[in-house]
Order: sequence, then structure tokens, then C-alpha cells
Amino acid sequence: LPPCQVRLQTQPKPQPGQPPLYSGTFDCFRKTLVGEGVRGLYRGMAAPIIGVTPMFAVCFFGFGLGKRLQQRKPDDVLTYPQLFAAGMLSGVFTTVIMAPGERIKCLLQIQAATGETKYTGSLDCAKQLYREAGIRGVYKGTVLTLMRDVPASGMYFMTYEWLKNILTPEGKSVSDLSAPRILFAGGLAGIFNWAVAIPPDVLKSRFQTAPPGKYPNGFRDVLRELIREEGVASLYKGFTAVMIRAFPANAACFLGFEVAMKFLNWIAPGL
Repeated sequence: LPPCQVRLQTQPKPQPGQPPLYSGTFDCFRKTLVGEGVRGLYRGMAAPIIGVTPMFAVCFFGFGLGKRLQQRKPDDVLTYPQLFAAGMLSGVFTTVIMAPGERIKCLLQIQAATGETKYTGSLDCAKQLYREAGIRGVYKGTVLTLMRDVPASGMYFMTYEWLKNILTPEGKSVSDLSAPRILFAGGLAGIFNWAVAIPPDVLKSRFQTAPPGKYPNGFRDVLRELIREEGVASLYKGFTAVMIRAFPANAACFLGFEVAMKFLNWIAPGL
């Protein structure tokens, strides 16, 4: 459902008496599937997919570094605000990888929705953006990506650690948590993450797909325009699409992380 998220967030306000382009997540999904086929559901996803492995590696590295910076001893137990701060550091690290992929993904999705063919694919989009505006063009929307990912990552990791502690039976270690409980904690952490991330994500999608010069004051202009024309509820466009994806995707992510860590501890205990 990633294309529905972007298309719902960036669809223009309908003219008086006219219905919106998409009435909701499932209407967007249906129209995309009918009009563009299955490929339309994955348009613009090459850049995020290429970046997803290093992004998650950097994400968990940043969280681990954030924890270590706050520990006086390796076995110190951090408070939840400290875990939140460690998660925020993770969000700073991932933005470097996320911002260009997000920009390319949004442009290709909007192009597909409007029927234009300015970009033939992710690589061509990156080349044209660089040719038109240099590295600034590729990284347009980085501040908004930071505004989305820094607090959302803090919430993400803090919630996951909190849920793991709650779900651990009395007398047992958190490290022995069963796979179903890890899946549940990871899925809920993803939902909490996106509950924080959706408003800046809407602003980011609008800003990254806007014509050059439309928003000279950055996100403030986007925010003013959205609130004035569509109200506060417009900051939660794409909510359903995001939440449908958030639980299974993040459940699998954290389960993979925990399994990988146990494997690494098994083959290299002193690493």
C-alpha cells in the first residue's frame, strides 16, 4: 500500500461539487490496480528497496550507539526517556539514506497518478534531479524527513522495549521472549511509530512533489496551505494505508533483528 499512502497525501483538493480523486485507501488501491496493474502498486519502490537493508542496519546501529553513549557501564539499564533519546539518534542516521529514496518514490508515484512520463525509473529520476538542482534537488525534503524520523524513531524503539518488558513473564529474561510476543511488540511499535510520523510525512510528501519555488518558506508554507484549505484532518491523510502496513512490516523487522542478534551471539559470543 505505499503508493496509496503517497497518492492520498498529495491528491489535490477537489473543486466544489466534484468528488475527490480517491475516496479512501481501498478506492486508491482499486483504481491503481485497475489503471496500472500490479506494477503500479510498486512504482517508485526501487529506490527505497535498494536502501532498505543499509537503512535498517544504520537504524539499529544508531539505536545501539545512542544507548551506549548514555551508559556508564555496559550492563546499565536505561530509562524509557533515555531509550527514546537513543531512538531519536537512530532517526538522524537513517535520514541520510531515507531522504533521496523518499523523494524519488514520491515523484514516481505522482507521475504515475497523473499519467506523465517525465521519469523512466528511479535511476533516471535521480539523474534528472541532480542535473536540475544538484545534490540539493536529490535531498529536497531532508528537514521534513528529519522531523518525521527523529521523534518517530524515538517512539519506535522506546515502545518496543517497553512492550518487551511488559510481555516478559515474571522471573524470565527479556532475551528469552517467544517469537509471537516479539512479533506483537514489534508490530505495535510500528503502529506507535507511524502515529507520530504521519503528520510530518504528509508535509514531506507535499513538499517533495511540489514544483520548484512553490513553498519558499519550506514546511511552514505547506502546513499553512494544508490547514487553510483542508483542515487539521488533512495531516492524517493516508492513515489507513500506513496502519495496514505498519503492524506486519515492523513485526517481521524486529523478529528478524532478534533472530540475527541471537545468531551473531551464538557464532561470536565475544563480539
